[in-house]
Amino acid sequence: MTDVTGVPAPVDVLRTLFHSDQGGHEQVVICQDRASGLKAVIAIHSTALGPALGGTRFYPYASEAEAVADALNLSRGMSYKNAMAGLDHGGGKAVIIGDPERIKSEELLLAYGRFVASLGGRYVTACDVGTYVADMDVVARECRWTTGRSPENGGAGDSSVLTAFGVFQGMRASAQHLWGDPTLRGRKVGVAGVGKVGRHLVEHLLSDGAEVVVTDVREESVRRITELHPEVAVAADTDALIRTEGLDIYAPCALGGALNDESVAVLTAKVVCGAANNQLAHPGVEKDLADRSVLYAPDYVVNAGGVIQVADELAGFDFDRCKAKAAKIFDTTLAIFARAKADGIPPAAAADRIAEQRMAEARRP
Repeated sequence: MTDVTGVPAPVDVLRTLFHSDQGGHEQVVICQDRASGLKAVIAIHSTALGPALGGTRFYPYASEAEAVADALNLSRGMSYKNAMAGLDHGGGKAVIIGDPERIKSEELLLAYGRFVASLGGRYVTACDVGTYVADMDVVARECRWTTGRSPENGGAGDSSVLTAFGVFQGMRASAQHLWGDPTLRGRKVGVAGVGKVGRHLVEHLLSDGAEVVVTDVREESVRRITELHPEVAVAADTDALIRTEGLDIYAPCALGGALNDESVAVLTAKVVCGAANNQLAHPGVEKDLADRSVLYAPDYVVNAGGVIQVADELAGFDFDRCKAKAAKIFDTTLAIFARAKADGIPPAAAADRIAEQRMAEARRP
């Protein structure tokens, strides 16, 4: 059912919430502040493990229905990510509708902060696409349930360092599982996207003795890497990178949907482990990887270093404590591979089962 603009009517949103596998959310809040132009959706998928935790995405969605769908999918994913990270947090996510380059303002962010505060701590927000540390500093003026703030304002700042560290631990676990040794020494690793997270990952790989190939749509990002490390090879684009001869590990660290029917068919690597969210373009890709004997380290498991950091901020940020928690991603990834082998299922399905089990046990009286 659609309205005159072709946008799905509210009844379809309710059908998704109450009757689909993508639903099951505890609460969805539609927020509007006409004075500032704020239109936002806050989705709380689960509070079984504790207050929902997830970032705020600021994006020019094509329609309100698309924004709601994104909030639902992202918040559900956060439930699984937080569960697998061992955090006492459920999953939540917020989206602000609009182009942040055009409509983001202090007034809008303060209004958003008031909406988050009105939930009384059921949802804890942080940065995501289109929002930054400086934005969270503004939101925090109206809402104490805000993380990802600057160190000057009691926060932990940029979380990319620990995100990259966690992905590196996932790679080490993948190497241990597949080759019997947790080192990347002598392995050829292709990194697609060398922005904030990818460039830190490259440093870890080089320090461990890996041979690194990179690509990025931004020439300056690649140049920054090669000026520091002339030994790093450069692929023309992601399509060339995934076809690189002798590639052992592919690390998608840019946009989601990197693993699709076309890319999986030509992938030369034996392991996929990267920082990008939502790497599987659609259900079934995880089986395609397994059928080609490609080991997939679930993205929401290995890239959890950032959420570990922002969760720690609530207790008073301590970098060493966070790094120790992020280091456990190594053991968690190995446990997923073991469960996958025992159950005869792909690692992505095994991770889902473990996360669902933890959430189900938390709901029991």
